[in-house]
Amino acid sequence: MTGLELLEKYPLTAQIVKDWFMRSMLESFKDENVPEEFKQFMLEQGIEDDKVGKLIDVNVRILFDVFDENDIYINIIRNNGKFMWGWSDNEEHSIKGELINTRKEAEHAAIEKAFEILEAKLTPAVEEIEVTGEEIVEE
Repeated sequence: MTGLELLEKYPLTAQIVKDWFMRSMLESFKDENVPEEFKQFMLEQGIEDDKVGKLIDVNVRILFDVFDENDIYINIIRNNGKFMWGWSDNEEHSIKGELINTRKEAEHAAIEKAFEILEAKLTPAVEEIEVTGEEIVEE
């Protein structure tokens, strides 16, 4: 799945990721002699999904910090020349069993799972409604 597809499929996680990118960009401006007008312009414009999607495609590893901040820790494990990935959070730990040829492919697979996990954490629980079969009568 591409970075843009991840952002579209998991909108709550996408907002967390975009906010993180924006904070990181603004933080980097502190060390530079960047005009205040440009900073304000960037805040107003925000970051477009397609640009963030491309950043994810090119260097998925930069998202590890985003997920660390949200208590989802990605582990890439090398085993006999192949790679596996895993993740852990405060509740569970999992290692993906299949061996993947490259570290980058393992990182992409792990990020897809991290998007899914974070989206589930961010999605408000739907209260169960008891169905009684009785009709509601308006008076």
